[in-house]
Amino acid sequence: MKKDEQIRVGISVGDLNGIGSEIILKTFEDSRMLEFCTPIIFASIKTMSFFKKHFESGINFHGINDLNQVIEGKVNVLNVWKENIEIAFGQEDLKAGEYALKSLASATEALKVDAIDVLVTAPINKLTIQSENFKFPGHTNYLAKELGGNSLMFMVTDNLKVGLLTDHVPVKDVAQQITVKLVEEKVQAVYDSLVKDFRVNKPKVAVLGINPHAGDNGVIGDDDEKILKPTLQKIREKGKLVYGPYSADSFFGSKNYLNFDAIIASYHDQGLIPFKTITFGEGVNYTAGLSKVRTSPDHGTAFEIAGKGTADETSFKTAVFTAIQVFKNRKEYKKLSKNPLKRAPRKI
Repeated sequence: MKKDEQIRVGISVGDLNGIGSEIILKTFEDSRMLEFCTPIIFASIKTMSFFKKHFESGINFHGINDLNQVIEGKVNVLNVWKENIEIAFGQEDLKAGEYALKSLASATEALKVDAIDVLVTAPINKLTIQSENFKFPGHTNYLAKELGGNSLMFMVTDNLKVGLLTDHVPVKDVAQQITVKLVEEKVQAVYDSLVKDFRVNKPKVAVLGINPHAGDNGVIGDDDEKILKPTLQKIREKGKLVYGPYSADSFFGSKNYLNFDAIIASYHDQGLIPFKTITFGEGVNYTAGLSKVRTSPDHGTAFEIAGKGTADETSFKTAVFTAIQVFKNRKEYKKLSKNPLKRAPRKI
C-alpha cells in the first residue's frame, strides 16, 4: 500500500438473513467513515441494493467486478455473485450460509494477497455455513487455517481485553484440552498482541483458573495445580508479568480486571459472559496471532430483530476502527523494531 492511499477495509456480509447487512449500511451511511478508510463489501450490487431499499438507506454504492476498480471515497461493492437471492430475514437457511461463505472466502483470498489491508466480518450462522469447505466452529478457526498462525480469540475494548485458552469447545472437553503447550502458546499470543497490536510496553496479564476457586489447592479438581500454576510460574521466570490462576467467580465483580492489560479465561463463557456484561455493544472480537488483521462485532446474527431496522451498529463500527488502528500499530511496531543503525566498519 502506498503512503498516500487509505487503508482498504474488506467486509464479509455474514448471514444474509441476519443483521449484518443493516449494521454495514448504518456504519457507512456516515460519510465521515470514508475519511478513515476505503470500504469494500464482498457481496453483489443486486443484493446490497435490496438491503438499501428495504432499510430505506441513503447510502451510495460503487459496484465493481475487480479489486483494481476500487475507488477511494466510495463504498465499493465487489460482485462475488451476480444472481438474485431471496432474503428471508430471521430464518436459518442453508442457501444464506452458502453465500456467507462465498463472501468470506473471497474476502479472505483478497486479504492473503494484500488486495485489502484488513478484514471485518459480519456475523455468520455457525450451523447454516457448514459445508464441505467450511467445517469449523467459527471464523477464528477458519481464518487460522487459511492465514496460518497461532490464532487467539481476543475480545477487546479500550479498557478490557479478554483472551481464551479454549474457544468454541464443549464444556465437558475443556480441561483435557488445556495443556502446558496450549497455555504457553496462548499467553505468548496475548503478550505479543498487546505489544505489537495495542502498543502496551510491558503487558500485565491475569489468567483465570480452570475449576471453581482455581481448584482450591486441589480440593475441586487438580487441573490448576498440575497445569496452570507450574506453567505460569515458568513463564514468570522468563520475565513476563503473568499472574494467576485467579478464581473466576469474583475476579470481575471485584474490579480486579482493572489492574491488568488483559485477562486469559480458560473457556468461552468464563471470559465472554463478564466481557459482554460489562461492554456489550461496544466490544470487538479480534483474531490475534494471525499474519493479517481481522475483527468482528461482539454479537451474532440476531435473527430475532433481523430486517426490522433496530440493530445497533456501534460494535461493528468499532470493529472497523479497531482493525484500522491495529493495522497502523503493526506497521509502526515493524518500523520501530528494525535496527536503523548500520554496523560500523572495523578499524584496522
